[in-house]
Amino acid sequence: MQIMQITNDLEKRNITRGILETLPDWFGIPEAREEYIQDSIGKIFFCALINEKPVGFLYLKQTGKDTVELAVMGVLKEYHRNGIGKSLFECAKREINKSGYSFIQVKTVQMGKYENYDNTNKFYIALGFKEFEVFPTLWDEWNPCQVYVMAT
Repeated sequence: MQIMQITNDLEKRNITRGILETLPDWFGIPEAREEYIQDSIGKIFFCALINEKPVGFLYLKQTGKDTVELAVMGVLKEYHRNGIGKSLFECAKREINKSGYSFIQVKTVQMGKYENYDNTNKFYIALGFKEFEVFPTLWDEWNPCQVYVMAT
């Protein structure tokens, strides 16, 4: 596996689309998925490749003077639980540290609502994120938003 930082915006959109469209359990709302795809433009973006095939990605978004958000991450389902997400995050964290941010945040659906998102929560906790706050209606009442944070 190889992790590369991608700078070409068209390539970012193509990778994001190619992966998110295969993950309907997490990215099944077409409008939201399209927003993630378009929002990849201009962001710090990392891609995991196996035999030159994109199998995972993440991108970062500045949310404050000292804070960056892991805005979206996707790994093809057949590659889950192989360390790809962790490797992507480790590369991103090195870049975050070089950029001088003090905090990283990530948002997901609160633990206990859906099994897929419970696994996502456990993944972020295993990376070292800590629970910060739940916003019960940020997205909608069926998907309470859990915010996790980490000091860099």
